[in-house]
Amino acid sequence: MEKIRSQFGSWSSPISSDLIVNETVSLGQLSLDGEDIYWIEGRPSDGGRQVLVKRTPDGNSHDITPDLYSCRSLVHEYGGASYLIANETVYFSNYRDQRVYRQKPPGSPIPITPPGELRYADGVYDHKRNRIIYILEDHSDSHRHPVNSLVSIDPAGIGQAQPLVTGNDFYSSP
Repeated sequence: MEKIRSQFGSWSSPISSDLIVNETVSLGQLSLDGEDIYWIEGRPSDGGRQVLVKRTPDGNSHDITPDLYSCRSLVHEYGGASYLIANETVYFSNYRDQRVYRQKPPGSPIPITPPGELRYADGVYDHKRNRIIYILEDHSDSHRHPVNSLVSIDPAGIGQAQPLVTGNDFYSSP
Protein backbone atom coordinates (compact mmCIF):
# COMPACT_ATOMS: atom_id res chain seq x y z
CA MET A 1 0.00 0.00 0.00
CA GLU A 2 1.42 3.34 -1.02
CA LYS A 3 1.63 6.11 1.59
CA ILE A 4 -0.02 9.39 0.71
CA ARG A 5 1.37 12.56 2.26
CA SER A 6 -1.13 15.25 3.27
CA GLN A 7 -0.80 18.57 5.00
CA PHE A 8 -1.37 18.40 8.76
CA GLY A 9 -5.11 18.39 9.59
CA SER A 10 -6.25 18.10 5.99
CA TRP A 11 -6.99 14.37 5.89
CA SER A 12 -10.38 12.88 6.55
CA SER A 13 -10.68 10.56 9.50
CA PRO A 14 -12.94 7.52 9.69
CA ILE A 15 -13.51 8.43 13.36
CA SER A 16 -16.16 11.13 13.84
CA SER A 17 -17.60 12.70 16.98
CA ASP A 18 -20.95 11.06 16.13
CA LEU A 19 -19.25 7.66 16.03
CA ILE A 20 -17.70 8.27 19.46
CA VAL A 21 -20.85 9.43 21.28
CA ASN A 22 -23.58 7.53 19.40
CA GLU A 23 -23.53 4.57 21.81
CA THR A 24 -22.71 6.60 24.94
CA VAL A 25 -25.58 6.45 27.41
CA SER A 26 -25.75 9.17 30.07
CA LEU A 27 -27.23 8.42 33.49
CA GLY A 28 -28.97 10.85 35.86
CA GLN A 29 -31.75 11.58 38.35
CA LEU A 30 -31.25 8.53 40.54
CA SER A 31 -34.26 7.72 42.75
CA LEU A 32 -35.28 4.93 45.14
CA ASP A 33 -38.70 3.40 45.79
CA GLY A 34 -38.46 0.66 48.39
CA GLU A 35 -35.81 -1.73 47.09
CA ASP A 36 -36.17 -0.60 43.47
CA ILE A 37 -33.74 1.85 41.85
CA TYR A 38 -34.82 4.26 39.10
CA TRP A 39 -32.77 6.53 36.85
CA ILE A 40 -32.89 8.43 33.58
CA GLU A 41 -30.84 7.20 30.63
CA GLY A 42 -30.08 9.67 27.85
CA ARG A 43 -29.81 7.63 24.66
CA PRO A 44 -28.20 9.35 21.66
CA SER A 45 -28.93 6.31 19.48
CA ASP A 46 -32.64 6.88 20.18
CA GLY A 47 -32.68 10.52 19.08
CA GLY A 48 -31.58 11.75 22.53
CA ARG A 49 -34.67 10.32 24.22
CA GLN A 50 -34.60 10.33 28.03
CA VAL A 51 -35.79 6.92 29.23
CA LEU A 52 -36.84 6.09 32.78
CA VAL A 53 -35.28 2.76 33.79
CA LYS A 54 -36.03 0.55 36.81
CA ARG A 55 -33.74 -2.01 38.44
CA THR A 56 -35.22 -4.52 40.86
CA PRO A 57 -33.36 -6.27 43.73
CA ASP A 58 -32.93 -9.43 41.61
CA GLY A 59 -30.70 -7.43 39.23
CA ASN A 60 -33.17 -7.10 36.35
CA SER A 61 -33.47 -3.71 34.63
CA HIS A 62 -36.15 -2.59 32.21
CA ASP A 63 -37.46 0.58 30.59
CA ILE A 64 -40.51 2.18 32.18
CA THR A 65 -41.34 4.95 29.70
CA PRO A 66 -42.66 3.58 26.37
CA ASP A 67 -41.01 4.41 23.04
CA LEU A 68 -43.13 7.48 22.23
CA TYR A 69 -42.29 9.22 25.54
CA SER A 70 -39.20 11.04 26.73
CA CYS A 71 -38.87 11.85 30.41
CA ARG A 72 -37.59 15.45 30.30
CA SER A 73 -38.81 18.81 31.56
CA LEU A 74 -38.03 22.22 30.08
CA VAL A 75 -38.67 24.24 33.26
CA HIS A 76 -36.01 26.99 33.55
CA GLU A 77 -35.08 26.10 29.93
CA TYR A 78 -32.49 23.54 31.06
CA GLY A 79 -34.96 21.32 32.87
CA GLY A 80 -35.54 20.17 36.38
CA ALA A 81 -36.24 16.79 37.90
CA SER A 82 -38.55 15.21 35.36
CA TYR A 83 -40.07 12.35 37.35
CA LEU A 84 -41.02 11.10 40.80
CA ILE A 85 -42.04 7.74 42.18
CA ALA A 86 -44.75 7.33 44.83
CA ASN A 87 -46.63 4.22 45.86
CA GLU A 88 -45.14 2.22 42.95
CA THR A 89 -46.51 4.80 40.52
CA VAL A 90 -44.40 6.96 38.22
CA TYR A 91 -45.24 10.62 37.50
CA PHE A 92 -43.17 12.20 34.73
CA SER A 93 -42.96 15.25 32.48
CA ASN A 94 -43.02 14.24 28.83
CA TYR A 95 -40.63 16.19 26.61
CA ARG A 96 -42.89 16.44 23.55
CA ASP A 97 -45.88 18.11 25.23
CA GLN A 98 -44.52 18.95 28.74
CA ARG A 99 -47.62 17.39 30.33
CA VAL A 100 -47.34 15.29 33.49
CA TYR A 101 -48.23 11.63 33.05
CA ARG A 102 -49.09 8.99 35.63
CA GLN A 103 -47.98 5.43 34.93
CA LYS A 104 -48.37 2.36 37.09
CA PRO A 105 -46.01 -0.13 35.42
CA PRO A 106 -46.56 -2.17 33.39
CA GLY A 107 -49.52 0.03 32.33
CA SER A 108 -49.50 2.87 29.83
CA PRO A 109 -48.97 6.55 30.72
CA ILE A 110 -52.09 8.64 31.36
CA PRO A 111 -51.91 12.47 31.25
CA ILE A 112 -52.92 14.18 34.50
CA THR A 113 -52.31 17.78 33.44
CA PRO A 114 -54.08 19.66 30.62
CA PRO A 115 -52.51 20.40 27.24
CA GLY A 116 -51.12 23.87 26.76
CA GLU A 117 -48.02 25.97 27.15
CA LEU A 118 -47.31 24.74 30.69
CA ARG A 119 -44.14 23.10 32.00
CA TYR A 120 -43.75 21.07 35.20
CA ALA A 121 -40.66 19.95 37.14
CA ASP A 122 -39.27 18.93 40.52
CA GLY A 123 -42.41 17.13 41.67
CA VAL A 124 -42.70 16.14 45.33
CA TYR A 125 -45.41 13.80 46.60
CA ASP A 126 -47.21 15.12 49.68
CA HIS A 127 -48.51 11.88 51.25
CA LYS A 128 -50.28 13.67 54.10
CA ARG A 129 -52.49 15.69 51.72
CA ASN A 130 -52.47 13.20 48.80
CA ARG A 131 -51.17 15.73 46.27
CA ILE A 132 -48.10 16.43 44.19
CA ILE A 133 -46.36 19.79 44.43
CA TYR A 134 -44.66 20.98 41.24
CA ILE A 135 -42.83 23.98 39.91
CA LEU A 136 -45.02 25.29 37.10
CA GLU A 137 -43.92 27.61 34.30
CA ASP A 138 -46.81 29.11 32.37
CA HIS A 139 -45.75 30.11 28.85
CA SER A 140 -49.28 30.77 27.56
CA ASP A 141 -48.76 34.54 27.15
CA SER A 142 -46.05 34.86 24.49
CA HIS A 143 -45.80 38.65 25.01
CA ARG A 144 -44.29 38.42 28.47
CA HIS A 145 -41.95 36.30 30.52
CA PRO A 146 -43.25 32.96 31.82
CA VAL A 147 -45.17 33.05 35.08
CA ASN A 148 -43.56 30.83 37.71
CA SER A 149 -45.50 29.17 40.53
CA LEU A 150 -45.57 26.31 42.96
CA VAL A 151 -48.76 24.35 42.39
CA SER A 152 -50.62 21.39 43.82
CA ILE A 153 -51.84 18.65 41.47
CA ASP A 154 -54.20 15.80 42.25
CA PRO A 155 -52.31 12.53 41.53
CA ALA A 156 -55.44 11.13 39.82
CA GLY A 157 -55.56 14.10 37.44
CA ILE A 158 -58.84 15.43 38.82
CA GLY A 159 -59.29 19.20 38.49
CA GLN A 160 -56.79 21.90 37.66
CA ALA A 161 -53.46 22.68 39.27
CA GLN A 162 -54.02 24.75 42.41
CA PRO A 163 -51.56 27.64 42.92
CA LEU A 164 -49.75 27.57 46.25
CA VAL A 165 -47.21 30.35 45.70
CA THR A 166 -46.73 32.67 42.73
CA GLY A 167 -45.11 36.00 41.91
CA ASN A 168 -41.37 35.28 42.06
CA ASP A 169 -39.10 34.93 39.04
CA PHE A 170 -37.73 31.56 40.11
CA TYR A 171 -38.78 28.60 42.24
CA SER A 172 -36.72 25.55 43.03
CA SER A 173 -36.96 22.28 44.94
CA PRO A 174 -40.46 22.30 46.42
